[in-house]
Amino acid sequence: MKKNILKYASLCLCLALCSCNDFLRVETDNILDHNKYIDEESEMYAGYIGIMTKVQAIGDKAVYLTDTRGEMLQPTRNTPNELYSLYNYETDLTGNTYADPAGYYDVIIACNDYLLKLYDYKQKNLSIVNLDHYNALVSCALRVKAWTYLTLGKIYGQAVWMDDPLREIKDLTQFPVKNLDEIVIACKDLLSKGFDGINGKITMSWKEWLDPDTDLSSSIYRYWDCMTPEYFPLYAELCLWSGNYKEAKNTLLSAMNDKFGSTNSNSVDWLRNADNMEYARIWNSANPYRPETVSAIIYDYTQNQSNSLLKHLGTEYPNEYLLAPSDSGMYRFSDPAFNNLGGASSDTRKNATFKQDGKGDYYICKYRPNANVRANPYQDDVHIYIYRAGELYFMLAEALNNLGEYESAFELINQGISYYFPSGNVSLDGFTDAWTTKTLTGTRTYADRGVRGVFGLGDRTFLKGTVSEEKTKANDLAILDEMLLEFSCEGKIYPAMIRIAKRYGDYNIIADRVCPKYSDPESIRSKILSGGYYIPWDLKTK
Repeated sequence: MKKNILKYASLCLCLALCSCNDFLRVETDNILDHNKYIDEESEMYAGYIGIMTKVQAIGDKAVYLTDTRGEMLQPTRNTPNELYSLYNYETDLTGNTYADPAGYYDVIIACNDYLLKLYDYKQKNLSIVNLDHYNALVSCALRVKAWTYLTLGKIYGQAVWMDDPLREIKDLTQFPVKNLDEIVIACKDLLSKGFDGINGKITMSWKEWLDPDTDLSSSIYRYWDCMTPEYFPLYAELCLWSGNYKEAKNTLLSAMNDKFGSTNSNSVDWLRNADNMEYARIWNSANPYRPETVSAIIYDYTQNQSNSLLKHLGTEYPNEYLLAPSDSGMYRFSDPAFNNLGGASSDTRKNATFKQDGKGDYYICKYRPNANVRANPYQDDVHIYIYRAGELYFMLAEALNNLGEYESAFELINQGISYYFPSGNVSLDGFTDAWTTKTLTGTRTYADRGVRGVFGLGDRTFLKGTVSEEKTKANDLAILDEMLLEFSCEGKIYPAMIRIAKRYGDYNIIADRVCPKYSDPESIRSKILSGGYYIPWDLKTK
């Protein structure tokens, strides 16, 4: 079966035998041949792998579409016109291959076709199909679809919503165009109501299915599970966008409490402590860093799997150095008014985010922080985190802050729960002693030290006391400013800017952080305040 799966995974790229030439004004060959798709059990798995190849293809796209317009990246002498257009917030991006959303729709089309053909296969083979596997594959496809739609909404502010397979349809007017608020509602509905009575919560283990007799550390399938977005962070993020902060808090805390309480090991996944957290290790290995990994898109250069992050950001040959760090973005890491170093000599995230090469050029080094790990840049597989542990802390802090639980949010972003409750007996609502050295199953040496505490940094200021919108907004901005240091060039900061600006109807929140890198900041501010924070793209649905 394993041989068949690998064979069909390759065939997945060749299954598209018809096209939809005017879909979003691009040619796309990802309409699946509904006559020949799933004919035997191994194709159930291979078809899903085919979806993931499309996810790999768009893994780095959000970085170019958000961070180029965000606070950190700026053009270089090599930057092509299409990236300049994005950087300058131009309103006419017709024909711009970076701005074209077709790759995201390829994923959605593939999910819709896969779900239908998987259902058809099950109905014809009820006596032999493994229903546990069927249910999990359906659930995973639902999460991929929901995550892709949410990503479209965050970048473009709208999307064509399709639940039916797109086979020979060329007229998009029959499909609704949903704005971001409507996309969020539809994604939550998709995850809860699901498909064929199956919701988006079911997990799976490729290793246990396909390679149960091999030790986990030796199995080639050990990292496959993380390729699908986890349900709980995806749902929690949707809740932040929809203002359901209690749901976001409960969803995140349930998962984190369970994980932290599952072992007394110092290196328990997702826990930010002194044993787990060396920032550069998040990207230094060819594989995702386990303690930080929630969900990640992985690549393998030996299988011709890659993305273009190093090409765009690196200065080593054969990289092209198309985008560089801005002076204002770099300065924030060492500016004491912005980043309270406390007793630390520097923020260790700085040297793992940007460096200066031998020619004097500053470059983003995040995806290759230690060039000695692999001799040549083409050997870097450059995994991309869909969700990582740091995001769990930030999303939870945002939810807590908007519930008026200012002290809990403050502790998460700063020195961590264990700093304030070193012996356990945590009195914060929803938290367990598993965040401290007094665990549920024993005693660990290193416990939670928060986002800043784990780097030895001083506290970021939060307002506390009686709940008010003024305090909540100030704390939201403190959380956002910390994101500028934690998630630089990961495609995560600009959407968070939009979410918080939208919450308060104050789009200066975006402009204040973005405009300092521009030579004509007021021109960019004007574009942002007039609604230009989304990528403009004509969906041609009328």
